[in-house]
Amino acid sequence: MNFFSKGICVALLSAMPFVSFAQKPNWQNLDLKTDSTFGISTEKAYNELLKGKKAKPVTVAVLDGGVDIEHEDLKATVWLNKKEKANNGKDDDKNGYIDDVHGWNFLGSAKGSVNHETLELTRLVRRDQTKFANTDATAVNANELPAFETYQKNKAELDQELAEAKMGYERFTGLKKAIDSLVKKVGKENPTVEDIQAYKPVDEMETNIQRILINQLKNTSFDEFYKAQVVPGYEHFKNQVEYNLNIDYDPRGLVGDNPNDSKERYYGNNDVAGPDARHGSHVAGIIGALRNNELGIKGVADQVIIMGVRNTPNGDERDKDVANSIRYATDNGAKVINMSFGKSYSWDKAIVDEAVKYAVSKDVLLIHAAGNDNKNLEVESNFPDPEYVDGGKAASWITVGASSWTNDGTIKASFSNYGKTKVDVFAPGVDINSTVPGSKYEKLSGTSMAAPVVAGLAALIRSYYPKLTAVQVKDIILKSAIKVDQSVEIRTDAETKTVPFSDLSVTGGIVNAYEALKLAATY
Repeated sequence: MNFFSKGICVALLSAMPFVSFAQKPNWQNLDLKTDSTFGISTEKAYNELLKGKKAKPVTVAVLDGGVDIEHEDLKATVWLNKKEKANNGKDDDKNGYIDDVHGWNFLGSAKGSVNHETLELTRLVRRDQTKFANTDATAVNANELPAFETYQKNKAELDQELAEAKMGYERFTGLKKAIDSLVKKVGKENPTVEDIQAYKPVDEMETNIQRILINQLKNTSFDEFYKAQVVPGYEHFKNQVEYNLNIDYDPRGLVGDNPNDSKERYYGNNDVAGPDARHGSHVAGIIGALRNNELGIKGVADQVIIMGVRNTPNGDERDKDVANSIRYATDNGAKVINMSFGKSYSWDKAIVDEAVKYAVSKDVLLIHAAGNDNKNLEVESNFPDPEYVDGGKAASWITVGASSWTNDGTIKASFSNYGKTKVDVFAPGVDINSTVPGSKYEKLSGTSMAAPVVAGLAALIRSYYPKLTAVQVKDIILKSAIKVDQSVEIRTDAETKTVPFSDLSVTGGIVNAYEALKLAATY
């Protein structure tokens, strides 16, 4: 599932103020000392280290939900398969993918493309219920007992998540309707806090909604609040109930492959945008939006080529698609792969491991988002991961947590997963402004935004120091991270505790382009 913050739940909405971020534009690329903002010092690196230096373009594959290749700030960076003739219906380069001019979509066919999908947990329960539904432990063969117990555990988890989603959907539906009704009575589409204060509530419900809106609109506009909190919350729970956790929903027939055959390679279509390119376009812009066109934003890397590979629906990605996307990107020249997706369960981890091993053998650096559940990855799973089921670990893999811009106790993004040995490093991932479809721009938060900051840095290093290997670039990024000497709060279901930021990752720090490029020059 794409990793970005989906808004706060309704229970918190009435109790917590909406956070209006006052960070500086382009904050992820700014410098702590110069700009009083804990970015990664990209602008400082360009101004002081890279002027007059030659660079070689580096291809970065964005494995995601789709990329808008016509965006004003991205279209000049889009990967072009020069061996393929556009729209002739032939596989000119004989790579198995017809008309893959700008990348590939493993979530579609000539019939169209998948948008919503189930979670992996839902698929696992659906698979196993054919064997174990209406069965108890006494009727199961001894050799199948572990699988039966796993099914029971998964089924209980699915039932609980679905019940919570239905409750959230009901509450957000009520909240949304109440807000819509009150705003309609106020008579303005985008009312100010003064407009809301002037309204005379007719019942207790309207009084509560008025109080919520007054609290929220002190720091932001109604339009921003509604689009950032109410709509995403409503749609999140709606999608969970109707698609993600719905055991009867299965859109895979649209692809036309055999979803149970993990080794099947050649399926899909060439629509690299797909039906929802918001997330992938945002990721792509962070990596390589043009820096010199006076439009929109500035990506981290200035000599980058963006290859869109669609493998992540609005739901959990399938291991088969992840593996094929990694192989496709590797075979078509990507030297950095960004993976801003992840899930708690895995259908066939071994097939993903094989693809990762292949990419590592071809000198590719893989960057993966740590996830947005505020979980400790030392005890919680987040797939894919760099540890192989048959032993060993991917040498050129970086797992990234998300940080904020202030060098204080809030430096860890509240949603970011962490892990002393499982997360390598942190990077800016809160309220990042980047490209979205239609040549527009939007602020999003998540480890999905932090990972492409690191992917952009990796591309920057590889473009100015092309002789460095993927393993060396990883080594440089980790060694040059700026240590954070702060204590941060970690909130769990059971408790809130204060820990050193240094305990949250391998490096205990945040990536830094200036220091990384200085170090790269010594290799």
